[in-house]
Amino acid sequence: MKKALAILLSLLMIVSFAGCVSVTPPAPTQGSQTPESGTPSAAQTGGKLVVYSPNSEGLMNATIPLFEEKYGIDVEVIQAGTGELIKRIQSEKNDPYADVLFGGSWSLAYDNKDLWEMYVSPNDKNVIDAYKNTCGFITGNVLDGSCLIVNTDLIGDIKIEGYADLLNPALKGKIATADPANSSSAFAQLTNILKAMGGYEDEKAWGFVKDLFANIDGKISQSSSGVYKGVSDGEYLVGLSYEDPCAQLVRDGAPVKVIYPKEGAVYLPASATIIKGAKNLDNAKLFIDFIISEEVQNIWGTTLTNRPVLKNSKTSDFMIPMSEIFVIEEDIPYVSSHKKEIVAKYTDIFTSLQSK
Repeated sequence: MKKALAILLSLLMIVSFAGCVSVTPPAPTQGSQTPESGTPSAAQTGGKLVVYSPNSEGLMNATIPLFEEKYGIDVEVIQAGTGELIKRIQSEKNDPYADVLFGGSWSLAYDNKDLWEMYVSPNDKNVIDAYKNTCGFITGNVLDGSCLIVNTDLIGDIKIEGYADLLNPALKGKIATADPANSSSAFAQLTNILKAMGGYEDEKAWGFVKDLFANIDGKISQSSSGVYKGVSDGEYLVGLSYEDPCAQLVRDGAPVKVIYPKEGAVYLPASATIIKGAKNLDNAKLFIDFIISEEVQNIWGTTLTNRPVLKNSKTSDFMIPMSEIFVIEEDIPYVSSHKKEIVAKYTDIFTSLQSK
């Protein structure tokens, strides 16, 4: 039924197109793609696709059914944490079960480059320059940025516009954060702070980290969700968090406000990769094209709390436009290759503070 629907839709599109122009372009050969959109020929649609993903249910529900309906492809989804899925892909290296890893950190995908097929989508040309597929195998498809979350019922007259304001003595013990050694969002905050305050190896930036964690006063949340929930519930006045769940709280009417640090906010792309040796390679490429198409990026931007990665995508009214946020770029390859050293230096600082 799906295949029949896809064929019917393709015929309707051809008829519509023929009515707009006087010259009909040559039909693409099987397995080819049009240079502008990456749309496959009708012969390519159908079949199946296996997707591994750590993404939220909201993002998956806004993506997979539409892809199945549009192209008549049956998609099998297996969801788990990124680390677990990477290990599974490694164990299946000689006989891959999945075709695509949809989601997860860019750096983790980059660190496992031997697992992926080389592929750059034709739609990559429309991606924001900083997040283009320059390595040849990672397609950034959605953005999430570090931010601060403030409880508007409790913050009173305390000014919070950026990281420097978190050193206010009135906030001591009232700042929520997860552990950068164990939480990806907390580690992203740490590297955001270092970048914003001088650089990853800058001693003044590390001095600020020490002062900040002295004001945090040893109160480390066991999870990233504990940060934004703790602020929303009034346990803390402010938290070091990330945009997606914080924007969701704003949309749901919680007494919170998202603050984008005036020193600069880093946005990191979630990755999508085609697994090397994928059995459904054409459909995997089609899926990569699909998730960075204008249609899908606008759906994500207007219905979810993730940032689209295309230059001119739409976003919801409750999300501050990207043009109004001071965005700074992380050196992702550097951070990826120096993660152990950064975590070790943070751990030394935190341990020294607890011994006082």
